[in-house]
Amino acid sequence: MNLKQIEEKISHNKRIDAAEALFLFENADLLQIGYLADAKKSFLHPESWVTFVSDRNINYTNVCISGCRFCAFYRPPGHKEGYVLTEPELFQKIKETLDLGGTQILLQGGMHPDLNLNYYENLLRAIKNNFSIHIHGLSPPEIFFLSQKTPLPVAEVIKRLIRAGLDTIPGGGAEILCDDIRKEISPNKCTAAQWLDVMKTAHQLGMKTTATMMFGHIETNRHIIEHMIKLRDLQDETQGFTAFIPWTFQPKNTRIQLESASAAQYLRVLALSRLVLDNFKNIQASWVTQGDKIAQMALAFGANDFGSTMIEENVVAAAGVNFRLPKSEIIRLIQDAGYAAKQRDCFYNIINASEL
Repeated sequence: MNLKQIEEKISHNKRIDAAEALFLFENADLLQIGYLADAKKSFLHPESWVTFVSDRNINYTNVCISGCRFCAFYRPPGHKEGYVLTEPELFQKIKETLDLGGTQILLQGGMHPDLNLNYYENLLRAIKNNFSIHIHGLSPPEIFFLSQKTPLPVAEVIKRLIRAGLDTIPGGGAEILCDDIRKEISPNKCTAAQWLDVMKTAHQLGMKTTATMMFGHIETNRHIIEHMIKLRDLQDETQGFTAFIPWTFQPKNTRIQLESASAAQYLRVLALSRLVLDNFKNIQASWVTQGDKIAQMALAFGANDFGSTMIEENVVAAAGVNFRLPKSEIIRLIQDAGYAAKQRDCFYNIINASEL
């Protein structure tokens, strides 16, 4: 195996296997892997624009029994700082989102022991009865946790959530889809197989989802590759993922104390994801963890989407990272990188193009 052979496969749009991906990841220099990823992106996206979405992250609760070592946001049951948003509080956040041109909300919380399926159904119905907005909500760990609290299988839980108003599922809670890592950083959360099964079930029910990866903690390069291959295999089967979003672990205020992953590490993993996940059309930059300039650079390392305006964001902020970008600045950054900026919806349909 050598780099030239792997580059040749990539240049001819042939799939690389796990061993080739690992060799490339560990032996190619950053600019080399970035060049390959940019060429792959240009093949999949010959258009001269970069997309973004206008939305708000609403954390309906911070109470969670998972106890993940990497999370600075959660509070255990009974903690004085624990909360569950009231309906008026939630509605005010949604109204503000719509007033600012938002088209969707990312609705996530934790594994709250006292919130049952009826609570979530009522929550979703209340939103849909009062607002015309896309709900990108709940994560596989939340959905699996709900199924464990009922006699219902995962498929029936998802069906009920869909009927209540859930539109798509975000890729949260994936972390690294390898159980040896999950046992160390999130021992009370669903397994890798259970996470993948929730997504597979959602796809089979006609629902689209996203996929994520949180790296830069205790994982190895092999774990990163294994994570991507598992996602690629499921995407081959279902074609249900709309996008992949890799982001770096933020250690401040968490129980895993180490140095944050560097910008170079982030760009290397991002570029690799574009090359390994050849059946994912969209790769999203993470300005929330990397800041504006590195996210802008990500557009030359395989990313075709700048992510969300994130009118509100609490989880990463709890780890001491507080990058904020208004819609106008996202547009400027995209344009300064040489692209047209186009607002999209959750399904990557272009909207409001004439206004940009």
